[in-house]
Amino acid sequence: MRHLRSVPPPGKGPGAAAPPPGTPRVLDAGELATLLERTSRTFALTIPLLREPLATDVGLAYLLFRIADTLEDAPLWGRDARMAALDSFGEWLTGEEGERAWLDHVASSPPTTDEGCLELLSRADDVRASVAERGHELALAMTLDVVRTSSKMGEFVARQSERGGLVLRDVEDLRAYCYAVAGIVGELLTEMFLLRHPALETERDALMDLAPAFGEGLQLVNILKDAPSDANEGRRYLPLGVERSEIVALARTDLARANDYVSLLRFAGAPAHVQMFCELPVRLADATLDRLEEGAAKLTREEVMAIFVKVTAPRES
Repeated sequence: MRHLRSVPPPGKGPGAAAPPPGTPRVLDAGELATLLERTSRTFALTIPLLREPLATDVGLAYLLFRIADTLEDAPLWGRDARMAALDSFGEWLTGEEGERAWLDHVASSPPTTDEGCLELLSRADDVRASVAERGHELALAMTLDVVRTSSKMGEFVARQSERGGLVLRDVEDLRAYCYAVAGIVGELLTEMFLLRHPALETERDALMDLAPAFGEGLQLVNILKDAPSDANEGRRYLPLGVERSEIVALARTDLARANDYVSLLRFAGAPAHVQMFCELPVRLADATLDRLEEGAAKLTREEVMAIFVKVTAPRES
C-alpha cells in the first residue's frame, strides 16, 4: 500500500463549494445506531454503554473493522477478489485518490447476501467522512489500525482456498490470526480511551501490554464456540493435532489478562462507562467458555441479560 497522507474530508478543502448530491456525508446518531444493530448484536449491546464522544468514536471504528471483516469473508467472491478488495480498501481508507476498485466490485458483484453488511458497504463513503470529522489524531489512529488489520487479513486470505477454506498450522498461527482480527482492535480501543481521557496516560504502557490479550481472549472464545460451523465451511481455526483443552487454557489465560485490563482501567481512574464497556464482553466470554466446557452451545438470552444487569449496576462515575 502507498503511504498515508493527510487529506481534507469531502467538501472541506479550501474554497470548497457546496457538495453536490451524492457527496459523502456524516452519519447522524440514528444512522450509526442502525448500522451497528444490523451488523453486530454484541457491539449494539455494548457501545450504548459509552458516553459521547467515545460512543461515536467506537461505533465508527467498529464499522470500519466490520467492512474489512466482510471483505475477508466475502462468501460470494473467490480468493483473488477478496485479496484485491482488502488491498484496495486500505488504499481508499488512507485517502488514495481513485482507489475505489473495491467499491466498484461490491456494486457490480455483492460479496455477501447479508442485508445488514450490504447496507454498511453502501454507506462506506459516509463512514469514512464521519471518521474524518472526529479530529486528525483520532481519525489517524483509526485509519492506521484498520489498515493494519486489513493488511494482515490479506495475508491469511492469500492462504485460503478459492472458496474460503483455511487451516491454521499451530498455536502460534492461531494467535497471529487472532491478533490480526481482534488484538489490533484491543489496541485501537485503548488508544481511543487514552485520547479521550488523558489521565489514563500514566498507565499507557501497561494497558497497551494487556490490550492484545483482551482482544485475543474474546476471539478465541468465538472460535471455540463456532468451531463446528466453521469446519463445515472449510475453516479450521483450531489447529489440527492440538488438543482443544490447550486452546481452552489459552483462552482462560487471555481472559484473566483481560480482567487485569479492566482492573487497571479502574485503578487508573477510567470513567465508569469505559469500565462497563470493557467488562461486559469479558464477563460474557468467561460465562460462554464455562458453558462450552459443560457441553452447551451458547448462553441463553436470560443468562446474557443477567450478566448485563450485573455489570451495568450503578457505580461511581
